[in-house]
Amino acid sequence: MSEAVLILGDQLNLSLSSLQAAGSDAEIFMAEVAEEAGYVGHHQQKIVLVFSAMRHFAEKLRAQGRKVHYLAYGEQAGLASMDDVLSHIADTKAPHKIFVAEPGEYRLDKVLRGWAAPAGTSLVITPDTRFIATHEAFATWADGRKQLRMEYFYRDLRRQTGILMQNGEPIGGQWNYDADNRKKLPATHIVPKRPRRKPDVITKAVIDLVTARFSNHFGELENFAWPVTQEEAEADFEYFLDNCLPVFGDFQDAMKSGEAFVYHSLVGSSLNLGLLDPLEVCRAAEARLHTHQAPINAVEGFIRQILGWREFIRGVYWLKMPDYAQANYFEANRALPDFYYTGKTKMACLREAIEATREHAYAHHIQRLMITGNFALLAGIAPEAVNKWYLEVYADAYEWVQLPNTHGMALFADGGVVGSKPYAASGAYVNRMSDYCSACAYKVKEPTGDTACPFNYLYWDFMTRHRDKLGSNPRMGMVYRTYDKMDDERRAEIANSAAKFLGNL
Repeated sequence: MSEAVLILGDQLNLSLSSLQAAGSDAEIFMAEVAEEAGYVGHHQQKIVLVFSAMRHFAEKLRAQGRKVHYLAYGEQAGLASMDDVLSHIADTKAPHKIFVAEPGEYRLDKVLRGWAAPAGTSLVITPDTRFIATHEAFATWADGRKQLRMEYFYRDLRRQTGILMQNGEPIGGQWNYDADNRKKLPATHIVPKRPRRKPDVITKAVIDLVTARFSNHFGELENFAWPVTQEEAEADFEYFLDNCLPVFGDFQDAMKSGEAFVYHSLVGSSLNLGLLDPLEVCRAAEARLHTHQAPINAVEGFIRQILGWREFIRGVYWLKMPDYAQANYFEANRALPDFYYTGKTKMACLREAIEATREHAYAHHIQRLMITGNFALLAGIAPEAVNKWYLEVYADAYEWVQLPNTHGMALFADGGVVGSKPYAASGAYVNRMSDYCSACAYKVKEPTGDTACPFNYLYWDFMTRHRDKLGSNPRMGMVYRTYDKMDDERRAEIANSAAKFLGNL
């Protein structure tokens, strides 16, 4: 055999560059690798999703007449790592070339590039063309800029793709409708229930495998409903376009007890696996604007998350790694509280986000940023521990997308590479955007004391601790002017309440 193709678990797309580069008679290898499944304690649903999607994709390739060697988890001894898999291909087939599309994570890229190929075999790593911006294009855009800001990169991609553009100008007259994306759900508002599908034979087999081998990992399997094929992903996205996109713009930042998804698209896991194409997804959403089926604030808000944030975050990751992961701007070092895994906390907002994550391997971006992330920021949790947790618990989590979002946006551990200021907030924000506070053991309108919402005094304590680093930030001036107007007694109450809470944490 002259050529082989190795397809990684998050590269489930027929247009994959490695498949295109190899000849049509190249044999294809896919492997459920122990090291990839266990290098962190991935949510049980995440492992089911990836393994099931891989197995379905292998069947799709076979249906097209391709020869696929599928190495299922635990079925062959000595294949614990991706390095082992490459050696297995070389030893059993002796190909002249092994093609593989570049991995999304720096860790795995290092493994592949460090593999010692035997004589007569070479590893050919092809670009991952499933993104809109290449690494080179992002590096060129970033070169010479004092600050990297998503908004300007997003505008350039809008111009490049023509999405939401007309005669060289943004449709609607403005680039960004974020100010129109911040409504709270009315108390009586009913969120549509998402359709659920029963696991097929392949998925059931994977669920049995994960139950047997990964039952000690975080999460529950009972509610598994993630799409595992391109067809399922497209059907779920179509449901979002029909039933959720029209009001997504109004309520994309809203949170509600008992509603894990609200109006969010849930396409992240499918995009990151390769089951959906980002440009096609953006154009499908844009079409709903032109047919008057969804308003501009909804369509732009959705497209911004993909064409803007997703592309920008990937660019930052590959531009700044590996040093980026080690940054700790606030020198935070507190251990991650156990309740991030158990959900056992009196804070209703944290409990709601963590329990939903346990049940669905999902939380939307405001829950991640302004609930679990905000608490970790204010409490001074070590970035390494927080990043590990975020990578473990979400179905859509891969380091290239998780790390900059958590490290940069939620924790500001990068000192301002991703965001211009920390996304710190008191309980007032949670109360404004959710109904969580009404069922909480703490009182959101009390500033200090044992019954006060911890976010309230932790917010001001955080600002006090880090004034040397944040005081000169032009976006923080009003915060510190407010603090300076407080009397000494109020400041002492804040410090004492924070010290007591963090001491017990």
